Amino acid sequence: MKKYSRILIVANLILLLGYFNWSIYQKEKILENGQLVLLQLAPVDPRSLMQGDYMQLSYQEARSGLLQENAPAHGYAILKTDSNQVGQVVRLQENLEPISENELAIKYKTVGFRLFFGAESFFFEEGQADVYENAVYGGLKVDGKGQSLLIGLYNDKFQPIQPEPDKQ
Repeated sequence: MKKYSRILIVANLILLLGYFNWSIYQKEKILENGQLVLLQLAPVDPRSLMQGDYMQLSYQEARSGLLQENAPAHGYAILKTDSNQVGQVVRLQENLEPISENELAIKYKTVGFRLFFGAESFFFEEGQADVYENAVYGGLKVDGKGQSLLIGLYNDKFQPIQPEPDKQ
């Protein structure tokens, strides 16, 4: 019986490591091949006593009036982007298709009457809060399946905000 327990433990460990590696691989693919979209931020308090310095992100597009009572709890927000890659939600739909050639789909879920895109927190080093306090956009990479990954915060000139390396 002990022999089977060890085999079971090793098999589960291998499966768990395989799952984590697959998840990392998928996120790397999104970073490499995903399309950049900038979503305008709405102001939120940037502190957490338990987690350290972070910025809770709230997007203007998540507060748009597109969400209705009969909207699905999960689905895809269809965005159009302008020349600066700033996205605007044009409609919500339950399935990934159909989308036009110049549109981008991003998965969402609803809580109450707000949309959540899965990238609502941005963590940064302690003491760097003032670097990020003037962020205007959250930059997300989105793949063809609507999966998104937050890659950083952007200023009003559509440039990524970089932390100051020697500030502690």
